[in-house]
Amino acid sequence: MLNFIARRIAAGALLLVVISFLSYLLLSIPDVDVGRQLLGQSADQAAVDAKNASLGLDRPVLEQYTDWLMHAVRGDLGTSWFTSEDVGDAVAGRLPVTASLMLGVTLVTTAVSFLLGVWAAVRRGAVDRFVQILGVVGYALPGFLVTLVIVLVFAVNLNWFPAIGYTAFTESPAGWLSTVTLPVLSLSVASVAGVSQQVRGAVIDVLRQDYVRTLRARGLPASRIVLRHVLRNASAPALSVLGMQFVGLLGGAVLVEQIFGLPGIGSMTVTYTARGDIPVIMALVMLTVAGVVLINLLVDIMIGWLNPKARVA
Repeated sequence: MLNFIARRIAAGALLLVVISFLSYLLLSIPDVDVGRQLLGQSADQAAVDAKNASLGLDRPVLEQYTDWLMHAVRGDLGTSWFTSEDVGDAVAGRLPVTASLMLGVTLVTTAVSFLLGVWAAVRRGAVDRFVQILGVVGYALPGFLVTLVIVLVFAVNLNWFPAIGYTAFTESPAGWLSTVTLPVLSLSVASVAGVSQQVRGAVIDVLRQDYVRTLRARGLPASRIVLRHVLRNASAPALSVLGMQFVGLLGGAVLVEQIFGLPGIGSMTVTYTARGDIPVIMALVMLTVAGVVLINLLVDIMIGWLNPKARVA
């Protein structure tokens, strides 16, 4: 198991390096005069050239990337070109907001998807058709439309939750819960729709296996068969889909944070990408990739624990 985890960590580290290089290269392709943007259109060319040189933009791209990587490895992500704010502090201040959303969506998706998927696979008939319809509708509805309807119903009409704003958990746990509930619900709809269908299909496949028929013939209770034997073998495909859903959630967080006025990583990405602030953008890219790598590592570990055959892959 340790060798399995070590291989996954090494692959994740290599992915971080490759993605960071490609991201830096792509960000450097547009011919944007950063010095001119910072100093204004009325600044003379000598001052603009001096500003670009102070930012290191007069050097080759590979040299710029190597310098950035060496500092990043030591934990120095640099300073923002436009605000002069320390990048690490700026990202750390917004990370808890997005992390709250991701954690909430993951917990809701896991619980509801497995409940619906197992319910549909075991009961079949009308229940199965009902869950499948819910899955298709939830997956087909545009995310922005789902979010707007949730805001209109629960925030505007019923006034159960605030429509915009964010309260930190350290300030008020109850206030934090009220401000993240609607964003989590809006992000969870499509995730639950996709994962629940995967759980349903995996559980149906396992229920058709010969060893399940043998367990039934031995008189074991149906609940024990499902919980102790079927779920263990059906969880691996569902966990894989859940890990892939995380990437989509990061993209959805951009829209949700904009609508709910949340000061998270998503809204920060939009703002600094429009400015072309490479130090901040690189930090956000690396944070996103690191999150994806971590989630997939945890999923691989759980799959390896559930299915020892997967450890040799």
